[in-house]
Amino acid sequence: MLSSSERRKIIDLINCEVVPAIGCTEPIAVALCTARAAETLGAEPERITVRLSANILKNAMGVGIPGTGMIGLPIAVALGALIGRSEYRLEVLRDVTPEAVERGREMIDRRCISIGLKEGVCEKLYIEAEVEADGHRAVAVIAGGHTDFVFVSRDGEVLFDKRTPAECDDEAGEVPLTLARVWDFAMTSPVDELRFILETRRLNMAAAERSFAGEYGHCVGRTLRCDRERKVMGDSIFTRILSYTSAACDARMAGAMIPVMSNSGSGNQGIAATLPVAVYADEMQATEEQTIRALALSHLTVIYIKQSLGRLSALCGCVVAATGSSCGITYLMGGGYDQAAAAVKNMIANLTGMICDGAKPSCAMKLTSGVSTAVLSAMMAMDGRCVSPVEGIIEEDVDRCIRNLTTIGREGMDETDRLVLRIMTNKC
Repeated sequence: MLSSSERRKIIDLINCEVVPAIGCTEPIAVALCTARAAETLGAEPERITVRLSANILKNAMGVGIPGTGMIGLPIAVALGALIGRSEYRLEVLRDVTPEAVERGREMIDRRCISIGLKEGVCEKLYIEAEVEADGHRAVAVIAGGHTDFVFVSRDGEVLFDKRTPAECDDEAGEVPLTLARVWDFAMTSPVDELRFILETRRLNMAAAERSFAGEYGHCVGRTLRCDRERKVMGDSIFTRILSYTSAACDARMAGAMIPVMSNSGSGNQGIAATLPVAVYADEMQATEEQTIRALALSHLTVIYIKQSLGRLSALCGCVVAATGSSCGITYLMGGGYDQAAAAVKNMIANLTGMICDGAKPSCAMKLTSGVSTAVLSAMMAMDGRCVSPVEGIIEEDVDRCIRNLTTIGREGMDETDRLVLRIMTNKC
């Protein structure tokens, strides 16, 4: 049983990792860094140089930027410098207007924005923005987390220097997580202490509903609701889980000005951790307490796995996020800890190795794959079916299974990551 102080630290950790975001978090984080640099400069930049780690570059190349109708980093950088406010964190561009977009286009046309790869950094999440105007220069650096500033300077004077692990990681280190501890927290914490997690359902359900009413990305969510598709897949809880999850992703990846609740720096992870659980809970008429505990279980499971995987990797984040939702659905089906652990093993056995080839509209298809596997894994677990320790990377201990997954994603797929980026940046 967790102590009250341990529960409080975990709640603080969830509040640190589960936050609202508008737009794909990688280009938004670049806009945030540029905004901080411009604020430090105290003037509209005449020249902007942005240097990024390979994983940031990969995830920021193909997504729509909210409120612009444009794709990619240049407009995100321009708007970060022109209207971004760093105090908004991952909602840094929420004040965008058509006039600001036009000014951003003019800045791009003047060719005063330079974006390139930062050489010699080991950190997978690294953003450096350097801005200049009237002979003055300011630099801001984000590293480790999408909103974690580690360095700020103006005209060579260091104003802020924090070369230490992010605050969230410090908090996590004080309360080491295991899947059993995650389960214990979600099941035994006073429900009023967890009620804040319902905001994830409100925001992400609203994003899906707005997506159904528009034309976003590949319209995966809307496609699943069409007559032809219903004749193939039926009109069921399963198809509604898939359509809601993919619809929210459709809108987000297309650059809609729609906030979602993210998890561990990713809006798609927040969507996949929330909507399968929320839709299943609604369809099964779960009580509010059951819904709260299921959402808390899902989101904290994602946070736990991401602690060892890292913010960015060659492994698609939907694997992690859908694993969380599989646990939440298993609980709502009446399962206990053993069934949740079995669902995790089933997920790892199935989806390990799904590559991340950048954030883009087709991520909605990957979320659909992950979530469909989440439902299947939960159903198998409830029927007493679990991938055995003699198969592949699965072990008897579920936490060791998770370590196997994250080691493959963090270390084993490094060369895959480099190859994917090379292919993406050398397309004709």
